[in-house]
Amino acid sequence: MRLTKSKKNSMLFGVCGGIAEWLDWDPTVVRIGYVLASIFSAAFPGILIYILLIFIMPESDE
Repeated sequence: MRLTKSKKNSMLFGVCGGIAEWLDWDPTVVRIGYVLASIFSAAFPGILIYILLIFIMPESDE
């Protein structure tokens, strides 16, 4: 399975939903984990990585 942005589990751009589908996890768990990781890393790196993933991750074929 390829890592792509999710269309069905999308809240903003589908990045966390796509990661959750790729890992076969609940999207809410991935979103909460991503927010907590961003907060504990001084927020800027997490936001920067998310913005990069918006442009790097391909769209889902579905």
